[in-house]
Parts: sequence; structure tokens; C-alpha cells
Amino acid sequence: MRQSFLTNDQLLFLQNEKQSLDSILASLKAFNLSEESLQNLRKAIDQLDELFLIVAVGEFNAGKSALINAILGEKVLVEGVTPTTARVTMVRYGEAFSEQVVDEGFAIVTYPMELLKELNIVDSPGTNAINRQHERLTNEFVPRSDLVLFVTSADRPLTESEKLFLEKILTWGKKIVLVINKRDILEDEKSRHEVETFVRENTAVILGSEPEIFSVSARLAQKAALAESEADRESLRAASGINALEHYITETLDDNSRLELKLRNPLGVSTRLLTEAQERNSAQVREIGEDVALSASLEGMLQSYRRDLSGELPPRLAEVENILNSFENRGQDYLDNTMKLTRIFDLAKPDKIKAEFQEEVQADVAEEIDAKVRSLIDWLVDKDLNVWYQVAGALERRQAQSQRAMPSASPQTERRRQLIDSVSITIKAIVDQYDRKREAEQLGNFVQESVTQTALFGVGAVGIGALVATVLTTKALDVTGLVTAGALAVLGLFVIPYKRKQAKDAFREKMAELRENLMKTLKATFDRESESAIQRLEGSINPYTSYVQGEQARLQTDKETLDGLQEQLENLKLSIPKVLKSTR
Repeated sequence: MRQSFLTNDQLLFLQNEKQSLDSILASLKAFNLSEESLQNLRKAIDQLDELFLIVAVGEFNAGKSALINAILGEKVLVEGVTPTTARVTMVRYGEAFSEQVVDEGFAIVTYPMELLKELNIVDSPGTNAINRQHERLTNEFVPRSDLVLFVTSADRPLTESEKLFLEKILTWGKKIVLVINKRDILEDEKSRHEVETFVRENTAVILGSEPEIFSVSARLAQKAALAESEADRESLRAASGINALEHYITETLDDNSRLELKLRNPLGVSTRLLTEAQERNSAQVREIGEDVALSASLEGMLQSYRRDLSGELPPRLAEVENILNSFENRGQDYLDNTMKLTRIFDLAKPDKIKAEFQEEVQADVAEEIDAKVRSLIDWLVDKDLNVWYQVAGALERRQAQSQRAMPSASPQTERRRQLIDSVSITIKAIVDQYDRKREAEQLGNFVQESVTQTALFGVGAVGIGALVATVLTTKALDVTGLVTAGALAVLGLFVIPYKRKQAKDAFREKMAELRENLMKTLKATFDRESESAIQRLEGSINPYTSYVQGEQARLQTDKETLDGLQEQLENLKLSIPKVLKSTR
């Protein structure tokens, strides 16, 4: 920006704006925006130190080059080039006319005109030109421009492609002026009014407000420049409508107006990129929200699994305890019925008593306990397998939902999908390889090993039930003293009542000890195995849930950063009117 007419306050603001925008640009680089977009902002910031830039855009053959020639007053630019040979051309001040072709898509023309000491003008190929290199217009010069002259032709005003291009320019936050060229081809004032009304109403819908519109004839303006008499020249210029456009560029856009557009230009580019980053952040927040919900659902599954295990295990263990209670009750009844005087001769026969005890008291204790423990094992294995199925299904559904919602994924989304795939493959492999019979056998061995390691039980019996039944019989006969009951036959009348009470008390005490130890061992064993199953599942899904938590935190931080950048931009925008009012 030419600094000779800037006040100290304006000069300080210009420097502050550049520093703030440099900081904003540095922050935006972390948001996965295209390098091209970031370069456009870099150029827009650098443009603050350059002359005011006007860019003429519009479809091929709308008369952009002719319009610029009309403004310059001479035929500086070549007119009527084909779409395949057209290029972006910048017209700037020079002591003499010259043309430098930088490459096949860009050229610089110098021309000795006072207006060009204050501004540069860029002529562009048509927006409907077929050469893809002409996208340099949109990708480079429109973001750098301070004012866009949008040229449309009176014979085909505001085509659909022009509307689309106008919407694209709008996203850069540019000052746009509409120029309807070739007004001379319209038959009368009514026709010109109809075209202007059509352009005004349609552009107002796109831009959100009525734009400044100039209806001109570049052909008549050029013809005026060649007129021999002053009267003819003035008549042709009046008919061309070029005076109003020239007045707008040279007078209405005075130094202060140009300064305002110049200062706002990079803010508009920054706002566009910021909006893009915010929209991307919002989309990622919505997307991660689904993953947060899934993570919560998976955690809910685990918690439900844990509650089910802790809630259902006690009543299932109580069924084993009930077998022991029944055994104890039968033992107490047996002692009452056996240790009495009427059976004093049977008490003298230990083998008979032992056989009788096993038949009447022990009965099917071993089979019953084995069945209950087996039922417990099957229940736990089925619970484990079921929750693995639930988790695998939830992950598969999430992946399918994500593919439908966002077919083209961002790097973050792709990373999450890869992570779900990895976790799903791991879980699917576990489920596919899950051998229910083998798992049950391993758990059964683990339970039996845990039981045999307690002080009350020995090693050698086959099966939990057989192990417990052996201990029950041994302890019961030990405490009753029936195996040495021969002495009772002599002293039975005096000893039996006392011995019976003593035996029942001791039997009750031993049974309480055995029951407590057995139930404690079974509960600890199944609790340990349940927790192990939960930890194994948590370990499998933890990479995904940890990533989701990290992404959620990152996106929140990103949002706060973007909100801060938006506040910076808003403060800069609000400061511009105050700066413009400052005087030397």
C-alpha cells in the first residue's frame, strides 16, 4: 500500500494488521487446509504493501479486455483472443508500453497512465475458458484483489456459470462491482432497464444485498477516444456509460475508500479460510460425537457385563451352597437317627456305618456339585462370548455408518476408520477362534486347581464334586467318632447322648468351615476370571476409546483456537472505521 498518504495511526494499524494476520496464518496451518489456500492468504497479506488491485472477471467474450482498454483510453490489451490463447494479464504503471510474457498463463503489461500509479488492473480469461491453467485467476488473483469488476454481457446477462463463479468469489469476502457490457446492442432504454433489473435482482439474491451496477459499452467508449471532434467524443462517451464507471474508480474510490478495501481484503480471505476450518472442525466434532457415543455404549456394555456377573454370581453360588446345606441337614438327621441306644450294636460296625452314611447322607452330592459348577462355568463362558459379539457388532455398525455419512474421509476420519478396522479385526479373530468347549475346560481346570490349593482340600479326586464329597465324608465321620464306635457298645447308655451332641456340634462347625472356604474359593475364582475377561475386552477396545478421547479433547482445543482467531478478525474489522477517520 502506498504509505505517503497514510496517517501515523493508519500506518501503525497496517503494521498491526500484518502481524496479526501472520499469526492467524501460522495458526491456520495446523488445520489441514490446502497449501494453495494458505498461499492465497500469504499473498493477500503481502498485498497490503502493494498498490490497490482491481481484477476484471467474467465469461469469455464478455468484453473484459475491451472494457479495460476503454478505461485506459487506448487499446493496450489485445481483444478477441481465443479461449485457448487467453492468459491472465496484469496492467501496471510503466514509463512506456511493454509486455512481458512470464509464462503461457500470465503476462505483465506496463503503460504510462497516472491512474496506474495508484492501482493495478488484472485482465482475466473467461470463466468458461477451456484452458485449465486459467484457474490461476480464481486461485491466485481473486484472493489478492481489492476490488472485483464482474463483467457480464448485455446479450446473455448473468449466465448460470457466471452465477456459480460469483458465488465462489463471494466466499473470498471481496468488494464486487457489476458491469454490464455491450449496452449498445440493446435497442432502447426499456431493454437496458430490463437487463439491469434482471442482473440486479439475481445478484442481490447471491450477494445478499444490491450491488453497484454500471451499464457500459466498451466499444462506444473506444470509439469516442478515436473521435475527431470534442462534441462527438463527449456524445459517444455519454452513450457508452463509461464516465460513471471511471468516476467510481477515480473519484468515489478515493484514497480512503481504497485503503478501506485494501485493509479489508486479507481479512476477507482470512475469514474464508477460518470458516472452512470451523466447518471442518464442526463436521469432525459431529463425527467424533458418534464415536464418543459408541465409546460410551461400549463402556456401558462392559459395565452391564460387570453388573450381570456380580449380580448373577451370588445366586448361582448359592445353589452350590444349598447342596452343602442339604448335605449338612441330612448329616444332622443321620446323627440323630444313628447315635442312639437302639442302634448300639450297629455302631460297633464301622464299615456298615460308613456305607450307610455314604448312601443316605452323601448320596449324589458329587454329581450335584459338579453339575452346578459346570453350569457356572457354562454361564460365564456364554456371557463372555456374548459381550464379544456385542462389541464386534457395534464397531461394524459404526464403521458402516461412517462410510455412508462421510464417503470422502479427512485424515482424522481415515485414522479413526483404520483404528476401528484394526480393533474389529482383532475382536473378530478372537470371536472366530473362540472355542467354547476349550474355554470351559480351561476354566474348569482353573476352578479345580484353585479349590485344591486351599488348606481343606487335598489333591487326587477327579472333579470338584468328587473332591468335595470325599472331604465331606471324611470330615463327617471324623467328627462323629463313629469309626471307633465299638467302645460305645459298652458305655452306650451313659456316653451316647453326650457323644451325639458333641458330634452334631462338631459336624456343624466343620461344615461351616468347609462351606465358608469352598464358597469363598469359588467366588474368588469366578470373580478373578470375570475381571480377567473384562480386562481382556477392555484391552482390545482401548486403542479405539483412547483415540476417541484424545480426538475429542483435540477438537475442543481446536474450536477454542478458532474462536480466538475469529475474535481477532472481528476486532480488526471493528477497528478499521476508527482508523479511517484518523487525520494527519
